[in-house]
Amino acid sequence: MPILTKYIFVSGGVLSSLGKGITTASLGLLLQAKGYAVTIVKCENYLNIDSGLINPIEHGDAFLCEDGTETDMDLGNYERFLGKNLGVHNFITMGQIYKAVIDRERDNGYGGEDIEAIPHVTDEIIRRIKAAASKDQAEICLIELGGTAGEYQNVLYYEASRIMKLTEGDTVVHVHVSYLPTPSHIGEPKTKPTQLSVKQLNAMSIQPDFLIARSETALDKRRLDRLALFCNVRVDDIILNPDQKSIYQVPLSFHEQAFDTKILAKLGLADHASDLTAWQHLVSQALAKKSRSLTIAIVGKYFGTGDYSLKDSYHALFEALDHASIAQGVELKIKGINSAIIEKEGTKVLAGVAGIIVPIGWGARGTDGKIMAIQYARAPLLSSLAMLLG
Repeated sequence: MPILTKYIFVSGGVLSSLGKGITTASLGLLLQAKGYAVTIVKCENYLNIDSGLINPIEHGDAFLCEDGTETDMDLGNYERFLGKNLGVHNFITMGQIYKAVIDRERDNGYGGEDIEAIPHVTDEIIRRIKAAASKDQAEICLIELGGTAGEYQNVLYYEASRIMKLTEGDTVVHVHVSYLPTPSHIGEPKTKPTQLSVKQLNAMSIQPDFLIARSETALDKRRLDRLALFCNVRVDDIILNPDQKSIYQVPLSFHEQAFDTKILAKLGLADHASDLTAWQHLVSQALAKKSRSLTIAIVGKYFGTGDYSLKDSYHALFEALDHASIAQGVELKIKGINSAIIEKEGTKVLAGVAGIIVPIGWGARGTDGKIMAIQYARAPLLSSLAMLLG
């Protein structure tokens, strides 16, 4: 008998890099801990077929899946939280969607219909989401929508979620992650940006079932009451998600607020006891004081955007290193070095580091500095091999 999959769409508001990926991964972990088979799909707005040729400054470095697919960095978060490999079917771009629709039209696959955004593009989005759920035999499929509510690039993803919620036999829950800034000159969290973000959803005929309140600190009752009133969400369905010392604390914070239990109720699924023992151990490891430290140099060329330095360009790499350092009980210090500086100042800037990572890059700029760093790293090894070989 086929599995009747339930669907959870996770959208974001106000700004990007807000934590939708961590929210999605955390919720997936909690539902998996309740005994359900879970999978996650990321929907990206860009027209690229995958993330492999995107400049990391534009969208961060690509995360490489086990099957060779170069995807958005969020798939790395999904894999680390769920503890399983994902692949090409878990990653959708608008470029893939348009190409599939146009290729099918050129092959007369629509039988002479005039091809339109709705229903043909939305049908292809829904088909791919359901195919991913079926391939992974998921009882619950979470879908993270890239970008923020109100962008023209992702409207068709929202339309697909709206259509699925209307479809008989599909159970769909919408979770909206939004930011409540605390301007330094005011000193209190402001709810208006989130109110406007939910208004954007309402304009697309979508009413969020849950609101995830991202903020620097936890919100008080006054702020929660205002969000409930103006966003048409019950106070109990507003989940607090303040900044944490470690991203791995987020699932435990959600569990303390019974987010997993509440969402199962809306999905019409039975609630079961959770086993989060292993995850609690991981969090304890992440927060524990480390007895030793290591400094790793990242010699790259994508550290700057305009007048600002950028960490997100190597986000997938940094998160992988952080994850490894937790397992090893090591305090990891990252030293980001632009390869162009090595070309000007030499390899002396690498002195004292325990290891060197030279990530991928394109074009001639900074390449000589990368090669110099590699030669610097390999010299002691080659010297040792020469001594061993006599």
